[in-house]
Amino acid sequence: MSENLQVNYSEENIRTLDWQEHIRLRPGMYIGKLGDGSSADDGIYILLKEIIDNSIDEFRMKSGKRIEIKLDEGKVTIRDFGRGIPLGKVVDAVSKMNTGGKYDSKAFKKSVGLNGVGTKAVNALSDYFRVRSFRDGKMKVAEFSKGNITENHPETDTSDRNGTEISFIPDYSIFTHFKFRKEYIERMLRNYAYLNPGLKIIFNGETYYSENGLKDLLEEELEGEILYPIVHLNDEDIELAITHSDKSQTETYFSFVNGQNTTQGGTHLNAFREAYVKTIREFFNKNFEAADIRKSIIAAISINVEEPVFESQTKTKLGSNDIGPNGPSVRTFIIDFLKNKLDNFLHKNPEVAEAILRKIIISERERKELSGIQKLARERAKKVSLHNKKLRDCRQHYNDQKASRKSETMIFITEGDSASGSITKSRDVETQAVFSLKGKPLNCYGLTKKIVYENEEFNLLQAALNIENSLEDLRYNHVIIATDADVDGMHIRLLMITFFLQFFPDLIKNGHLYILQTPLFRVRNKKETRYCYSEEERLKALNELGKNPEITRFKGLGEISPDEFKHFIGKDIRLEPVVIGKDSTINDLLEFYMGKNTPDRQTFILENLVVEDPDIDKKEVLNDAS
Repeated sequence: MSENLQVNYSEENIRTLDWQEHIRLRPGMYIGKLGDGSSADDGIYILLKEIIDNSIDEFRMKSGKRIEIKLDEGKVTIRDFGRGIPLGKVVDAVSKMNTGGKYDSKAFKKSVGLNGVGTKAVNALSDYFRVRSFRDGKMKVAEFSKGNITENHPETDTSDRNGTEISFIPDYSIFTHFKFRKEYIERMLRNYAYLNPGLKIIFNGETYYSENGLKDLLEEELEGEILYPIVHLNDEDIELAITHSDKSQTETYFSFVNGQNTTQGGTHLNAFREAYVKTIREFFNKNFEAADIRKSIIAAISINVEEPVFESQTKTKLGSNDIGPNGPSVRTFIIDFLKNKLDNFLHKNPEVAEAILRKIIISERERKELSGIQKLARERAKKVSLHNKKLRDCRQHYNDQKASRKSETMIFITEGDSASGSITKSRDVETQAVFSLKGKPLNCYGLTKKIVYENEEFNLLQAALNIENSLEDLRYNHVIIATDADVDGMHIRLLMITFFLQFFPDLIKNGHLYILQTPLFRVRNKKETRYCYSEEERLKALNELGKNPEITRFKGLGEISPDEFKHFIGKDIRLEPVVIGKDSTINDLLEFYMGKNTPDRQTFILENLVVEDPDIDKKEVLNDAS
């Protein structure tokens, strides 16, 4: 065998790929996972971000205070009013690797992207790509498809203001079944606005603008009351906003580097968490527990770093240890900043210092009261986990830095053994785990975290996810509620969402919670089988498969055989993200859906209830449900 391999290995086996071929063959190297738009870090949003980053860099270089973004179906157009790409280099700038203006630190000192790859990746992964550069009364236009140039127009005169416009349509052969979700784009644009005070971003007619930077961000994200006014500190290359919530039980952070949202943190966030504890201990001259100091903190940190090193092309985690070639370490820089600025602030604002001290003392007392229950719960969970039939774990985990497929990891939370059995038999044991609920979980609305430890099922789920204290050690990137599409399944789904909203809202805020979409119908003839997720898909399948196809209505997950189930949790998995809209607070959501049977909710149900039998009175159905 080895001899044959050696004989067949010749010059013909050595290939040199064109730049666009390499990007299309290995897109994950350039934009992370592909996805379908259900996750905020899916490839279609990275394409969008790569183009916007260039426009942001123009603003940061004091050129252009406005960015216009239009999304029409799958087509994106981004227009900035910066300097415009030099006209003689327009084609090279979007289609020649290792070509760009950011290698010259005089033009772009603290840019997000420095390797000239981003725009080329967008070009190569787009079915249609057009660049227009406006510069000093002249315009240059070029069009591409899948990275190959299709139109190279000569320069023409123009009256348009200087700047660059990029339009693209992602390649449907690479991004199958994709859908841009407005909520994720809005979050991205709000962050851009907070990080760049004075910049106006207009998205499909809606304007995003901030005057107070990270202070505005915290005010937007706050749930309920805060214990003291937001502490807003900044200096060259660093900005901080800090407060404490009176509701949250966890630590909430928003971290950024050179305007990039580092959702996975990195050296700067680790340094901030350490520096905050150190500063508070020294200010009060008491060796408080770090967990008590940071409990319920809500903070945002943004730093600028020369030539930042990120741990991947998608730039979600900072790996740099130094601010710049001749600067201090990131850790020293942040510790010194807090020691100086925060310490001075607390001396000048004793009422804020007193509020922080009261919060620490309350957290300390609550921790000691819970410690006994926690100890028993952990011992019980540890004992049960050795023989835990409810959890069928996978081999790779999200918190394992060495795991090769950690971003693919997921856990399915199912109702009963029937559904979990089908998933377990058809899952990928490397990356897919299953947690089986006994039945309907407890309604957590209005309860304290004490119940998480006292309820065995909740405690085991908390232990399986590894989120007791924070999301840092979360074991699965996707936490998926997989219930039947009937009334009981919908109720269990709502109860589980309530559990996470009440005790682990950051899991949802950071885009880890999903609903598994499973087919409602199977339509097939002798040649083809179609799985339909809606009535519209069923009707389409009936029209396309000819006369008298066989139709099966799936009433529950347990009815779907493992051989079929593998199609629904494999590469074509359909996930619906659980997203908190910008106009909704967690408390309002919980009160509306899980509180007492309010008139508002009754009106909502009556207006949205679908009753197939016209003789049935909606109000009677509502009274029976109550």
